[in-house]
Amino acid sequence: MLSRWIVTTSILLSILFDGSFAAPGPKESLSGNTFNLLKDKLPPYDKSKDKDGLLKLTYTAIEKLAKDAKAKNGNGKGPKKGGCDITKVKIRRDWADLSKADKKGYTNAIKCLATKPQRYDPLVVPGARSRYDDFVALHMIQTRSIHATFNFLHWHRYYMFLFEKALDEECGYKGAFPYWNWGTTSSQIYPSYIFNDGEYGLSGDGEYEPHNPNGTEIGVGELLVIPFEPNGGGCVRTGPFANWTVNLGPVAPTLDIVPAVVGDPLQYNPRCMRRAFSNYVASTWSTSSDLLDLILNPLYSTIRGFQNRLSGDFPSGYLGQHAAGHFSIGGDPQGDLYSAPGDPAFWPHHTQVDRVWFLWQLLGEDRFMHVDGTLTFANIPPSRNGTLDDEVDMEAVSPVKYKIRDLVSTVDGPFCYIYL
Repeated sequence: MLSRWIVTTSILLSILFDGSFAAPGPKESLSGNTFNLLKDKLPPYDKSKDKDGLLKLTYTAIEKLAKDAKAKNGNGKGPKKGGCDITKVKIRRDWADLSKADKKGYTNAIKCLATKPQRYDPLVVPGARSRYDDFVALHMIQTRSIHATFNFLHWHRYYMFLFEKALDEECGYKGAFPYWNWGTTSSQIYPSYIFNDGEYGLSGDGEYEPHNPNGTEIGVGELLVIPFEPNGGGCVRTGPFANWTVNLGPVAPTLDIVPAVVGDPLQYNPRCMRRAFSNYVASTWSTSSDLLDLILNPLYSTIRGFQNRLSGDFPSGYLGQHAAGHFSIGGDPQGDLYSAPGDPAFWPHHTQVDRVWFLWQLLGEDRFMHVDGTLTFANIPPSRNGTLDDEVDMEAVSPVKYKIRDLVSTVDGPFCYIYL
């Protein structure tokens, strides 16, 4: 199996990185926030700028989308694909590539959303105090049917899209929806290009407060233990989200100085946002090599293999990139599976999850219309297998329901975006 992996990966890398990649045509400036799949061209690939190998994968993905778009739309006739105008596809970008104005606009829009009235019925979510809380509450209510389930990737893709839409339509943010490239911060998560104390980041670590002296336990039964690091644990006091208030949860906290809410998990429980960054987690499970392995390794070429690797294998000591993103930040609510969206870093993290899925999907025609898993968390309690015809219901966040089959492509169904 190892020899097969080495040989197959060598072939894939030779395809992705050889000099035969066609040089893009005339349009080389992509400073705007949309891309015309029928006409626009990527700038010439520059290997010296591809620090992690993901840029070439991105080029490969976009070239494939453009080829498919031209084939299906008569090289320019009939640009609509589902609800997507493929001549105006939104570009999602790395936080590093946002202008200072867009970084500020993005964080301001998140804070704006926290001032808008909630839409959940107070009888359903008594603790919600804002439109932002609607998103947190939805995630909490559905946690055990959207994690370790067949729909994890699809549900979160739609969830991120709705948050992006809310920032735009309800708070006026017109810039690119950003992702956090985990590999960039794998050697040092804080301070870093995205987590720092300045006005153009997502805020820094929490103040130091003694916590988890024996490490952070992850999972149930056979636990994975993250070693203690002597930093953070307290309230975040710097950057755009200094003194950010979290109103809901935690349900299953991993920060030992924050108790789980007693009684109704959706009750009002205002507190400061806490963080406890972990360089150990970032450097162990969030490197660029980890990402390339996840995307290219034939062991993960099926949706089952990909999802399982991404989600981790805690009893075997493998945290996985999804959980690693959460626990490299740690604290409260980021360390709580249920209320993690209460920390604004949740959004760029899960946008990166979607980006990795996007890159993986476009390596094969058979990677879209397949699902694997059941309706319940780790099949507890036992439930039937999920299907492409199961619906996603976003409750008070959005009245529009979609089937899983409508959420498989970023340029179809409700979606119209790519990653650069």
